[in-house]
Amino acid sequence: MPRTITAHLFSSVNGVVESPDRFQFDAFGPEEGELMSNALDGVTDVVIGRKLWQEWSEYWPGADDPFGAFINPVRKHVVTGSLSGDLGWNSTAVTGDPVEYVERLRESGSGGITVAGGIDTVRTLFLAGVVDTLTLTVHPVATGDGRRLFDESVPLTRLTLVDSAVTGKGNAVLTYALRR
Repeated sequence: MPRTITAHLFSSVNGVVESPDRFQFDAFGPEEGELMSNALDGVTDVVIGRKLWQEWSEYWPGADDPFGAFINPVRKHVVTGSLSGDLGWNSTAVTGDPVEYVERLRESGSGGITVAGGIDTVRTLFLAGVVDTLTLTVHPVATGDGRRLFDESVPLTRLTLVDSAVTGKGNAVLTYALRR
């Protein structure tokens, strides 16, 4: 049975998903932590872009918190054109076409798969129809600069809202699928 593939990004109201640590610090509380924990429950594999993997691999191995307890032992599949083989930190370089790789990953093993980032990786896999659902936690803040998931390179793409919630901190948690 094929595995479910999800992605989750934090966003400003004007669509910026780059460096959410710049804008989410005062809008992330226990309720958001619980939603993240529930989203990661049962995930056994994480697909991640090289830049984000490099940042996380420097920080998380020494971190002692709930996300560290999740990300350190989970299998990580790094979308990269410059790294290869076993990368340490329970990580493997994705070789070849990432869409084909993730489609093969879906058909093997068990447990959920999540695409943690980066922006290009999430965009590519979501628009290719490989990601079943994309959750955007939209924080109540506008930021003038930063990369957007759906920038001007993305053609008209229709989505279906499959779930939504609003947290006490004012975040809109919106889960979408591609409209077929």
